Parts: sequence; structure tokens; C-alpha cells
Amino acid sequence: MPYPEKPIRFRLPLNVWVLSVLVLLAVVFEHAAIAADTPTVAVVPVARGEIYREVSFDAELRPYKEIELHARATGYLDKMLVDAGDAVKEGQLIAALDVPELKFDLQNAEASERRAKAEMEKATAAYEEAHLALTRLESADKAQPNLIAKQDIDSARLRDQSARAALNAAKEDQNVAAASKSRFQTMLDYTKISAPFAGVITRRYSDPGALIQAGTSSGTAPLVRLSQVDLLRVAFPVSVSYVAGVKVGDEAEISIPSLTKKFSAKITRVSQKVETSTRTMEAQIDLPNPDRSLIAGVYATVMLKIDRRNNALVLPVEAVTRDKSTASVYLIKDGKIEERNIAVGTESPTHLEVIKGLAEGDLVMVGSRAQFSHGQSVQPKQVELPTLDKK
Repeated sequence: MPYPEKPIRFRLPLNVWVLSVLVLLAVVFEHAAIAADTPTVAVVPVARGEIYREVSFDAELRPYKEIELHARATGYLDKMLVDAGDAVKEGQLIAALDVPELKFDLQNAEASERRAKAEMEKATAAYEEAHLALTRLESADKAQPNLIAKQDIDSARLRDQSARAALNAAKEDQNVAAASKSRFQTMLDYTKISAPFAGVITRRYSDPGALIQAGTSSGTAPLVRLSQVDLLRVAFPVSVSYVAGVKVGDEAEISIPSLTKKFSAKITRVSQKVETSTRTMEAQIDLPNPDRSLIAGVYATVMLKIDRRNNALVLPVEAVTRDKSTASVYLIKDGKIEERNIAVGTESPTHLEVIKGLAEGDLVMVGSRAQFSHGQSVQPKQVELPTLDKK
């Protein structure tokens, strides 16, 4: 009976096993040593997003409307009904002048109008009587020719014409008297100064008893200054280099350091004219101020986001090294550093736009380059930095 076959076993000499283990350990330690000698660098990918420039402008808060109120008649200030800081409504009486001669002139004009009206009534009655007499004579003559003497008809016709002329003169006199009365009434109304719009009295110039001159020239002193402050204008000059990038509707951030307040708003209007003396164009933002907590005249800062680019290739500023004429990055490719020049577009405080030299997804080193050089082997480690909105 044959014996069952036994599996064949190979035995390696002990010295061969030892040598194999030593070779394997050498390879492992060599790779570990290489890895230990390869520095790790922080990298970020080139990404797409929105980018813009932030530019600040010095601004001033102004009343939405502001006027110096002048008297339209000359006289002594009889009443001053408001003072600085008072809120007034549209149409509210602010001051009144005393002009006695105007009252006298108005009384005379009213008397003249009454006399003219009485003369008008008399002339009307005389004309109606004369015209009726003429009409009757003409009707009788037509019914029975030659019954009425022609001389009587001619006399009646002359009386009618004379009465008509007297009536027309009386009408003219009455119109003149009414116009004179209206003129003196208007002049008397001018002695009362009212607010043309709702606002705040921001300055008072005169006191009762002062002689006030009619505001017919720029040298005439006003009575008060009236300002609308429930809505303010944030006005700021835009230098000519930024004019093309500032438009109505652009978002803005308003900071008022003296009041420690900030507001988000939009540009309401631009002047569309660069002043030759300053080379600036004025822009304005309407800022609601219903509680009047904001004070006209204080200074502010307006921050605008201009040169917006959507879906742009962007990098953190920490990834780019710049000198006078060039910008470059350390691109990590196949575990090695490649120094690459790039073209830069719009820049924000944290990011910049890459318009040439890189593609989306490229890994770029961030941080100091002092210990690194082109062609050096590195281990990239992606890090998180402040990002822009993805578009």
C-alpha cells in the first residue's frame, strides 16, 4: 500500500531571512527619511467668485432741504414765534412784521373799491334805463312808422351810448380799485412769514423790534434758517479716477464716527459733472432720519464696492508675491514648487483677481517663501482662508 504524499516545504536558511528583513527595513526607513526631509506647505485652490474693490470717500451729512427765510416786505419785526431747534409744520406762522402804512393803504383801497362799486351800480341802473327807453321808441317806430319823431329817437340813442360809455368807465374804475385793494392785501400778507415746508429752525437771526428789510437782494439779512432733517443727504466728492465706477443704485456703507453709527444704503443721485476746480463729481445718498438722531453737518465715511467682477478667478492676497512690475505665485504641481508669473485684475483687501497664468483648481502656496525655491519638493496641505461669495 503506497504512502500518502507529503507537501513539499522549502526552508530558507536563517541568514537569508535576516537579510530580507534588513532590506525591507532599510527601504521603509529611507522613505520615512525622505518624507521627513520634505517640508509641508499650506496651499489654497484657485477658485471662482465675486470680487470688487472697496474705496472710501469722505462725506458730509446735509439737510435734504434748507433755505434762509427772508421777509417780502419792509417793516419792524413785531413777533418772532420760533427759536433755534424748534420743529415747525408746513404753513406754520414763524414771524410777523408791523407795517402801519400798509394797513392805512389797504383801508383807503377798500374805501375806493366801495365807492367804485357804488358808481358801478348807478351807472348800471342809468344804462338799463336809457337802453330800455331807446328800445321802446324803436319798437313803437317799427310798429307805426313816422309816429315817433326822428329827433326823439336820435336823442334816445345818444343817451343810450352815453350811458354805455359811463358804465364801461365805471367797470374800469371798479377793476382798478379791486386790483389796488388786492395789491395792498398781498403786501400786508407779506408781513406774515410762514414755513414753506416742515422742518427745524436751525438758526434765528432777528429779534422783535428790529427793522427788517424786504429780501430783494443777496445782502438782505434773513429772519431764520429752516432745514428739513427727517431726511438727510450724504454728499461726497468722487475723484475723477473713480467716476466711471460710481452709479446710481450702487450699494454703499455709511460710517459716522462721531455718532458711532453705520448704515447700509444705495447711491441716490450723481451730479454727472466733474467740477474743473476740484476734479471731482458729487454723489449723494438719501438717508432717512425720522427720529432726528443724525445731525446735519457732521462728517461721515462712505465705503463703495466698485469694479465688481462675477465668476472671476480669485486668490487670497497671501498667495501672491509682488514687486514693482510683476506678480507671481508658487504653484504646487506633482509635489514640486513651480514659480509662475500671473496677471492681476481687480483687488480687494483680502483677495485679488487672476486674469492670466492660472486655472481653476490649481493649488497655490500661501505664506512666506523665505525657505522655499522653484523646483523644491514639498507636501501640500490645503488650508481654509476667508473666502468670497461663489458665483
